[in-house]
Amino acid sequence: MAEPQEKIPAELRLRRDHLSRPFPLGVSDAGIDAGGLVNVAVFAPELKAVDVHFKAGERWSSAPLTELTDGVHHGVVSGLGEGSRYGFWPRGGQVRHGQLLVDPYARAITDDGGTFHSVFVEPGFDWDGARPPQVPWRDTVIYECHVKGQTMLHPQIPAELRGTYAGLAHPVMIDYLLNLGITSVQLLPVHFHLDEPHLQELGLSNYWGYNTLGFFAPHEEYATTASRRAGPKAVHDEFKTMVKTLHEAGLEVILDVVYNHTAEGGKHQRTYSYRGLADHAYYRHDAHGNYLDTTGCGNTLNLNEPRVLQLVMDSLRYWIEEFHIDGFRFDLAVSLARDENNHFDPNHPFLAAIAADPVVSRAKLISEPWDVGPGGWQTGNFPQGWADWNDRFRDAARSFWLEDANALNHGGSGSSVARLASCLAGSAEVFAGSGRGPLASINFVTAHDGFTLADLTSFDRKHNEDNGEENRDGTNHNRSYNHGVEGATGDSALLDARARAARNLMATLLLSLGVPMITAGDELGKTQHGNNNVYCQDNELSWLHWLLDDRQEQLLRTTRRLLRIRKVFLANQPYGYPATEHGSYLLWFNESGEPMTQDQWTNPSSRTVQLLMGSPSGTIDGLVVLNGRLEPRKIMMPSSAALRDFGVAENHGRTFELLLTTSDYDERRRGARIGSGEREIIGANSISIYRA
Repeated sequence: MAEPQEKIPAELRLRRDHLSRPFPLGVSDAGIDAGGLVNVAVFAPELKAVDVHFKAGERWSSAPLTELTDGVHHGVVSGLGEGSRYGFWPRGGQVRHGQLLVDPYARAITDDGGTFHSVFVEPGFDWDGARPPQVPWRDTVIYECHVKGQTMLHPQIPAELRGTYAGLAHPVMIDYLLNLGITSVQLLPVHFHLDEPHLQELGLSNYWGYNTLGFFAPHEEYATTASRRAGPKAVHDEFKTMVKTLHEAGLEVILDVVYNHTAEGGKHQRTYSYRGLADHAYYRHDAHGNYLDTTGCGNTLNLNEPRVLQLVMDSLRYWIEEFHIDGFRFDLAVSLARDENNHFDPNHPFLAAIAADPVVSRAKLISEPWDVGPGGWQTGNFPQGWADWNDRFRDAARSFWLEDANALNHGGSGSSVARLASCLAGSAEVFAGSGRGPLASINFVTAHDGFTLADLTSFDRKHNEDNGEENRDGTNHNRSYNHGVEGATGDSALLDARARAARNLMATLLLSLGVPMITAGDELGKTQHGNNNVYCQDNELSWLHWLLDDRQEQLLRTTRRLLRIRKVFLANQPYGYPATEHGSYLLWFNESGEPMTQDQWTNPSSRTVQLLMGSPSGTIDGLVVLNGRLEPRKIMMPSSAALRDFGVAENHGRTFELLLTTSDYDERRRGARIGSGEREIIGANSISIYRA
């Protein structure tokens, strides 16, 4: 593939060898006296000798990495400048199919017609003083979105910017996110990723991007055509400009990162990089030499190997320091912390390294606390400094508002309010064992993976036929309820019931203690027509639609109002709320305005509860009333005597002002004032929120 580099005089060769270092890995400036030379270093302990092949101008050349230090092949090379394509290959070997081994530390990767090359990109960007917003956990509201899908169909964003990093930073989108009330944008994977072979055979692509090839390289397809034509440095600059613009608006950027496996897949799939450089170091193997797969993706990276752990830590630090990223959501995080016996270890070197790192430890750290291996469910077991996706919250909210409603409508019984009440209170029992509190709980009802909020209320079963797997993919246990008709319908009463259920789920999410995560499009009533696994649907099925009907507009207004209520409430609590128990209270009352009894907590027919939340030193209390019955309920607001019994000062009683109800009477009743101990009516299957 490449012509050998010209012969080098012995004196210059000795000087180059002296300049070469086994660090940093990848391609870097060789030093102040190197005269434009670059240092190239790659961890490849299973190879005896390695050459770097690179394209300078129109010609491919090669140079030997003459030094070997602790498994790292390194050398100083001339001619490999900014924008050069390059890759590695065992010395003397024949390059197969033109696919060189991609540099695991490549700052950019380009697709040259199905052949992937590393690209050398110099760092540097003018941040012009823009600084990360550093939003406290207690004020954080996460918005999980896809760079492309968020803007691809937006009519007010210029066509050339839709579906790009620049499109996400367009003033129209910035204004939308700010008006919605979120604080932190969590992007589905933006590391350079590939499409799996079976998707290519079906003519589909990996839309979500959970198939990483390069952990330092932004995915170039999300950049504008102009940036891609200008080269990888322009792609970097577009990404950084997006982050800078979001930061200037006060919005954080969190990346969904996939360090648990790589795009090389199983043993017999194509080799791109890691497998060809150090298969037994990079990947976990069983006693028979086969890949030990706890990801379901064919391979699992081995973070028990110091060099692999270094790769992950260097990548995280790079995205923080070079791209100013605010945090990370770790896909299948349990696989990152499995020890040599394949057991999850909360003291794993990976978790310890993050805790000790002065840069990474300051970022927001979010685990997806499960994988597909034995003992893979670890919600609540990650260490201090981490927040976990709380699947118990998801399941409890769906069960109470959907599964139970289905059962009740068919003559059955639902569950008590106990599980849902626990979620409202921050799932304390889930996180107490790890020494963490409510702010360790990332609350969510939906995520990118699964039904949308609208589809939870419209489908009893998945409809994934378009994915080419005969509807076998995706989960079968969705805890959803179609309210009587599967999918689309013109029945206005049924549509109203679905809309109310969606509002109940959104209100539960945004009123609970912990950190809420909204999936992009849920606030718009987005449907995927029953497909609960759109990972391979890079089309209008997955993208957000911005032309809304009346019910969708109502859901958007409700979401905005709920977020305003949450923000105002938190602003009127002491800074430590709700992380410290002594600085807050959660008081539970029954329909009669009296403290809940044990029987009422466990009785399935007891589906109404009142929660008064606040702080002794706060200036606002909030009252949330849940009615999970199919008929309206007459209740008594908490009495002054009951409040005094809980130790809440009540000298002259208090008035509860209705801020929002998810029932169909919201517009008529909003602003109503009810005194403590007075009677109130709560709509069927609804939530009412009061300011006290």
